[in-house]
Amino acid sequence: MGHCTSLRRLFGFALAGLLLAAVATFLSQARQKSVNAKAERILVEKGARRLTLFCAGRKLKEYRVALGFSPVGPKQREGDGRTPEGKYAIDFHKSDSAFHRALHISYPDAADSARAAEAGVAPGGDIMIHGLPNGFSALGPAHHLRDWTAGCIAVTDSEIDEIWGSVADGTPIEIRP
Repeated sequence: MGHCTSLRRLFGFALAGLLLAAVATFLSQARQKSVNAKAERILVEKGARRLTLFCAGRKLKEYRVALGFSPVGPKQREGDGRTPEGKYAIDFHKSDSAFHRALHISYPDAADSARAAEAGVAPGGDIMIHGLPNGFSALGPAHHLRDWTAGCIAVTDSEIDEIWGSVADGTPIEIRP
């Protein structure tokens, strides 16, 4: 009788282990799909310090971000430390960046350039979603403690690696206050 009870217990543990392994595999694959899926649009909410990737109207992934050192309001001119607001596109992937990796945003558009020209100032440019400065990846999420870029949108190096693989050139990006 003891032998049968031991076999049942062993079988039960084996079955439970297989079930746990199956669930872990499923969850891992589901996470991989969401990370590897191509984003159809990007939304940046400056006030929430959040970047969200969307596909087919559904959220793929969300990231905490750091912004320009003077984040309130839209970018007005070069050097103001503000992150632009409006609708743009990712126009190219930049692998030879001073940051881990970078996705260039199509700022300034015609309206931004006209507004700056009217004010007699340069609109600025080189606005990107990027990782941490080269050599500073150890900062990791601690970089969120304050807004520090010159007007860009910063994430950790591992996050820009995910975003880099999920976002194609031409992907629309909306940056809201």
